[in-house]
Amino acid sequence: MTSTPATTGPIAPEADDGRRSGPQTQETEPEAQETAPAAGSEVDAAGEGGGSESGDALPDQQPHHGDAHQGFPEASQQPPRPVSVLVYSDDVNTRAAVRLAIGRRPAPDLPEVRWTECATPHAVIAAADRGGLDLLILDGEAVPAGGMGLCKQLKDEIYRCPPVLVLTGRPQDAWLATWSRADFAVPHPLDPIALAEAVAMLVRRHVSTR
Repeated sequence: MTSTPATTGPIAPEADDGRRSGPQTQETEPEAQETAPAAGSEVDAAGEGGGSESGDALPDQQPHHGDAHQGFPEASQQPPRPVSVLVYSDDVNTRAAVRLAIGRRPAPDLPEVRWTECATPHAVIAAADRGGLDLLILDGEAVPAGGMGLCKQLKDEIYRCPPVLVLTGRPQDAWLATWSRADFAVPHPLDPIALAEAVAMLVRRHVSTR
């Protein structure tokens, strides 16, 4: 009859072990459920919140500044080409008065002037043949060949002759300027303001068509 306690003795510890294992399993399941949302929230922060707050683009969306600079170099701004003006007169004082009236440029919106001075009609014809002139200023009182006769010759012989401004001896000589096919005429004595305005008008007209 003493065998009954001996049989029930080992059973109690096994039941206790089973009861202890049950709560351990129940404790680990909540931990797994708690860590799953945490991992998911980190992915959202890195994919949405982290990217928007830091302002960094994804690797395939980042601009390649070096490639863009190499493919599209900055255009260098070159200065405008100077206005090439020829002045003809056998009188050096007349040529100096014309240059002084025009100055470095005939108007603020126009480039600087590059002057070509001629004292003989042969030099004028040679310069006109070379081309590249934007305006010719011819003194009608020059000798041995006046500017108006030289103007008519250039208009007849030079293809696409640049505009010509003649300096007449007096206002009544305007009809001679019309005969010479001059584009404009300014009488002696020279008015610096009137001469600069006439030069600016003719240069603008020629530059817009060249």
